[in-house]
Amino acid sequence: MKYVIKEQECGYLLKNGVLEKLLFAGKYNLFSWMGYELKIVSMTGEVDTQGMPAKLLMERPEFASRVLQVRIPDDSIGIHTVNGVFRQVLMEGDLLYWNVYETHEVRLVNVTGTEMTEEQIPRMYRHLIPARLYKKVVVNDGETGLLYIDNQYTRQLGCGTYYYWVYAHEVSCKVFNLKVQQLDISGQEILSADKVGIRLNILCSYRISDPLALVQKMEGSGKLLYTKIQLLAREYVGQYRLDELLAQKEEIGKFLYERMAALQDEYCVKILDIGIKDIILPGEIRDIMNTVLVAEKKAQANVIMRREEVASTRSLLNTAKLMEENQILYRLKEMEYLERICDKVGSISLNGAGNILEQLAGLTLPKKAEL
Repeated sequence: MKYVIKEQECGYLLKNGVLEKLLFAGKYNLFSWMGYELKIVSMTGEVDTQGMPAKLLMERPEFASRVLQVRIPDDSIGIHTVNGVFRQVLMEGDLLYWNVYETHEVRLVNVTGTEMTEEQIPRMYRHLIPARLYKKVVVNDGETGLLYIDNQYTRQLGCGTYYYWVYAHEVSCKVFNLKVQQLDISGQEILSADKVGIRLNILCSYRISDPLALVQKMEGSGKLLYTKIQLLAREYVGQYRLDELLAQKEEIGKFLYERMAALQDEYCVKILDIGIKDIILPGEIRDIMNTVLVAEKKAQANVIMRREEVASTRSLLNTAKLMEENQILYRLKEMEYLERICDKVGSISLNGAGNILEQLAGLTLPKKAEL
């Protein structure tokens, strides 16, 4: 039987099922009745052994010189490149690649360490690695991460993206927000010293200052801060009457800030500001205070009106004294009033001869008594 082996192929020549040798490009006449069998395979990519053991093939120098044998241990992975270009990540097993028309290279990377470095795996290829072998940690702007390896604190991470091998270690990271946070304490019903129930809305601005101490001492600072501020507000409000509290609204926030600033290290935070957003009164108390406020404003308005009336009367008196002492000023004032009258009169009839101004003045001024 005639066989043709192409340039990029080779043939396994078997006689009675036993490998005799390898045949390369050319024409061959083989007789099956003599027990010969030829299996032709391509010499590119992974080696097709046609079911024969790799050890048996590697004993042949003409075969071993043309292939790359790769053995990947359990604690490693292989970075497979073809002609210098990344091809794939190899996980396990014994592999054979033809190094005839292509250049195959496999670089072993140990995965029993902790941090995945750029020298081990370039960042552009990391997403091709099975997720069960590594852990990706992302720390955004304004955050910090506490890295734990095998449940032991290792170091604090800044902003960035990190990769860690989890094949032989347990890796975890607790991420904390270091930005300013606002705690809204709403609807706190508190009794004043005169037994009036009021509701407070409190705002607290803070940020985490010591994440490592925080995770070692408490589960979270938000709930504890909420409870502490609530208790301090009750302590302060219970000492004063309602009218006193309304008069010193800003003092409540100042008291809360001073007390919490003294305790901020205990809660591993930095207290930035505490203030009272609203003081909400019961409906009946609010109606009473509105009535009092209206009465106060009316009284203030009456006082202002009386003050203006007195000022107006005093001004008229001063004007009268000036006109009495100065006849020219009196005449000017007289002409001013005549001008106002003329503006409002459609027509004026004058009888007899004489001065027109004197006749007009006679319309408004009383006649002098005869002596």
